[in-house]
Amino acid sequence: MNNWSIDFAPLLPVPFFVAAAIVGLLLVGLLLWRRARGAMLRALAIVAMLAALANPTLRQEERDSLANIALVVIDESTSQTLANRPEQAQAIRTELDKKLGAIKNLEVKWVSAARPVDGVASGTQLFAELNRALANTPPDRLAGVVMVTDGQVHDVPANISALGFNAPVHALLTGEPDEFDRRIELVQAPRYGIVGQSRDITFIVRETGKTGQAGTEVSLTIRREGQPDEKIRTTIGRKTSIDMPFPHAGQNILEMELETADGELTPANNRVVVAAEGVRENLRVLLVSGEPHAGERTWRNLLKSDAAVDLVHFTILRPPEKQDGTPINQLSLIAFPTRELFSEKIKDFDLIIFDRYQHRGILQMMYYDNIARYVEDHGGALLIAAGDDYAGRYSVHRTPLAAVLPATPTGRVIEQPFKADTTADGEKHPVTRGLPGAANRVAAASTGTTNDGISSSADKGPSWGRWFRQVEVTPERGTIVMKGAEDAPLLILDRKGKGRVALLTSDQAWLWARGYDGGGPHTDLLRRLSHWLMKEPDLEEERLFASARGLKLTVERRTMDDSVPPVTVRNPHGKTHEITLEKVAPGLFRSTEEVERPGLYKVTQGELSAIAHAGVEDVREMSEVTATEKKLEPLLEESGGGVFWTRSNSLFGSGAPTDVTVPRIAMMPAARVMAGNGWLGLKDRAAYVTRGVKLTPMFTGFAALAALLAFMALAWWREGR
Repeated sequence: MNNWSIDFAPLLPVPFFVAAAIVGLLLVGLLLWRRARGAMLRALAIVAMLAALANPTLRQEERDSLANIALVVIDESTSQTLANRPEQAQAIRTELDKKLGAIKNLEVKWVSAARPVDGVASGTQLFAELNRALANTPPDRLAGVVMVTDGQVHDVPANISALGFNAPVHALLTGEPDEFDRRIELVQAPRYGIVGQSRDITFIVRETGKTGQAGTEVSLTIRREGQPDEKIRTTIGRKTSIDMPFPHAGQNILEMELETADGELTPANNRVVVAAEGVRENLRVLLVSGEPHAGERTWRNLLKSDAAVDLVHFTILRPPEKQDGTPINQLSLIAFPTRELFSEKIKDFDLIIFDRYQHRGILQMMYYDNIARYVEDHGGALLIAAGDDYAGRYSVHRTPLAAVLPATPTGRVIEQPFKADTTADGEKHPVTRGLPGAANRVAAASTGTTNDGISSSADKGPSWGRWFRQVEVTPERGTIVMKGAEDAPLLILDRKGKGRVALLTSDQAWLWARGYDGGGPHTDLLRRLSHWLMKEPDLEEERLFASARGLKLTVERRTMDDSVPPVTVRNPHGKTHEITLEKVAPGLFRSTEEVERPGLYKVTQGELSAIAHAGVEDVREMSEVTATEKKLEPLLEESGGGVFWTRSNSLFGSGAPTDVTVPRIAMMPAARVMAGNGWLGLKDRAAYVTRGVKLTPMFTGFAALAALLAFMALAWWREGR
């Protein structure tokens, strides 16, 4: 395709050329005013001179026309799966493909706005998908955008300038203008609560559509953990509050289900689940340190940094038998309140820690007996962080505490470099399972050895730094989860009566904290250890977990056994079935299955149980599902586009799902309004690419000189007559 045009490239700078044109115009005006002979011929001579100075050039361009581009964004969000919308959307796409394909010089790009994935904002994100498609679309070729959606779009820009292009945007709506739906809207819901207490949940039942009537009473079913279902009645549009109890630590779940009304679009948003964390009131820990040592600060810093712990710390700086004449008022700032701590208020503590503590008469035997009964009868927790003190004659094992301690010292202190390591039971126990830097024996077993018999790199043991001192003990009960020098027990965990006891047979965990020899996971180990002793639910050895993502239910079983029986799953309607769990790691079994219906699923295995809510993965997407033009209409009208309902109603009913009305499509070169009754417009951008240019001078050289001389000669001849 050839295109012709005239270009001007003045031989003089533009200001001088303009000045010359003005002077020439004045001279012509003066001649005409005086009615001089040959005025017109002189004027033509001046024009010829100016034309020569203007240097006109005939420009011939060889152009290739570029196709216009139309973007069609198809909404494939969850709300588009309701009722007959999938068939309707497919019928609209078929009609669009036919009508757009009949337009010459138009390229169509189809963009699918699928359901959100991890890391993507929830709801229907049509404009986010549009922006990604625009990255590969030249703006000077964009003819327009057509969106096929139900109108429930959650990322509509505030104004037209945010679109970044100048082209109309149209919307073809699925669904029907008079759809009816009810839903539960949470006004206020807790994220956490104190165990044993309750918090309020405030909600409103909303109703939209042609039969919506504020003030109508509806019925809801409330399901709380461990309690029978409760029926309540509320009024549509009115705030209602109910209480949510927190019977245990960890995740607590409450479910509300609204009765389904006749003609309702979907019951999927009639169910709301509130999941909130149950937290215990601050745990009280009593830390009693013997003679000062480097590890004392490690314990103190760890416990003080835990927001869930209230720490009471005493250090015995000077044993009673040491007599050196120092005045009493200089011996201590606070007298050790033995009676208050170990008799009157001992039950107020969740954990008692003895760190390198020796029995030197500071505590009477009756107080040790109180501590033993505090563990066994009252469910308390005791941790002994032992050094060489545990092997000597002042060991706490020589007190009534021996009744609850899991191991007896032999009297030997092993002093040699060693690396702590987990035992076979330690790989299963939640206190030591998966510690950073631990040996991966599962990988090592699969890797095996090299041809020369040397173990592969996966079997080199943990990457932790070395310790240098450990007390030798004879275990009597409990679970050995870590071993040290000469494979002797390093960490023993035990349940005694109602309480729990832990014995750490080395006082050198502080070497990990200092980063010596590469350090180690002291924070993970000591924090898990203290919280296991204080009965943190997530650290129980035998635990059943259930979780759901959308309609995928995942069941996880943690155990110290090598195998587990199948678990029983009870669906929201009371039907049960069994799931066999697969071993994924030592002490960890898991299985995932698709469930049919949303709701609460209860999983049981013996005395263990767990619940999970399976349902709509994107709650925001299903909060409002009735088709609407109100969200898109302001922006689309500002762009020059329009909103069109496509549902075709027949004379005797709504017709088949595939009966749709897609407006006529027209290409328009320039117009501000690009939509009307039954039609929508796309902008003809007339884009092209130039393949070649030919320039031909029009009034230069001898031609311009001849014309100038000819007009001047004619003017002289005319004046001489």
